[in-house]
Amino acid sequence: MDPSQQRLATKVARLYHVRGLRQAEIAARLDLSQSRVSRLLSLAEDAGLVRTVVVVPPGLHSDLEDALEVGYGLSEVHVVDVVADDDDELVRDLGQAAAAVLTGSPVRARSLGYTSWSRTLRHCVDAMVPQSSSADVVVEVLGDLGAPALQHAAAQSTERLAQLLGAEPLYLRAPGVVSDPALRDVLLAQDGHARRALAAADDLDVVLVGVGPPDVAPPLGGDNFFSAEQFASARSLGAVGQVCLHFVDESGELVDTPLDDLVIGITPAQLRRTPRRLGVAGGAGKAPAIRAALVGGWINVLVTDTGTAQLLAAAAPRH
Repeated sequence: MDPSQQRLATKVARLYHVRGLRQAEIAARLDLSQSRVSRLLSLAEDAGLVRTVVVVPPGLHSDLEDALEVGYGLSEVHVVDVVADDDDELVRDLGQAAAAVLTGSPVRARSLGYTSWSRTLRHCVDAMVPQSSSADVVVEVLGDLGAPALQHAAAQSTERLAQLLGAEPLYLRAPGVVSDPALRDVLLAQDGHARRALAAADDLDVVLVGVGPPDVAPPLGGDNFFSAEQFASARSLGAVGQVCLHFVDESGELVDTPLDDLVIGITPAQLRRTPRRLGVAGGAGKAPAIRAALVGGWINVLVTDTGTAQLLAAAAPRH
């Protein structure tokens, strides 16, 4: 598709999907034939300019959602059926489910924090469609992780989320993990954009949180991530999971480790202050980490799959 045709297809798609105009109305407005409008809409879909979200009907798993909300003191829980045969498909399904949740309850925020290195959250943003949500700024809450291609994908995802919300993106283009606390101080002293993003994390309204086990998770790794030995050290101190690269034990308490001083990103205190903390995660392997994040109050809105929800409900604290 050449640039002029792409621009026209985008305009037609916006009028049809965002403004709600009928094809005949678009044809009259743009002085096109209705058949050409139809072809342009098909081209927009084929080119990925239009994304579709399957909205999950409320109440399909209401008993399970209620059990998790009560058991863990959560504000919201959304349990979805997935059709995943492996971890990659599970990540994609959960991301699309989260997009449907955000579409169903539009975001209204001055400042939204975004964990752009999370595969699940990037799938969520990929699946989101233009909506009535809005924000002033979208803030990256963790620095660069993984190889340059992943860093590029993370920046593009932040840009797309900001465009969807009509917000200004605040990028955190610094290593997510450094080798020494002194290096962290030097890097931040030289990078005003990174300092601005970290300062903005003081006053977030919503944050999309990354949760995972305390272990190396491909495609993450390298000089800007914890090593296998560092993860092993955290596990030896009782870590069962990490929230935005801050380690927590099975009671949800922070694990006191010097690794915290190597992270360039949102602090535990900043995360705690954020009123709406949305986590999107699932899978049996992540269940202990998700449970710890819930018990510790690091997440108060959860999107997960049925199997993981059942494991979490069975392991809910006894009040």
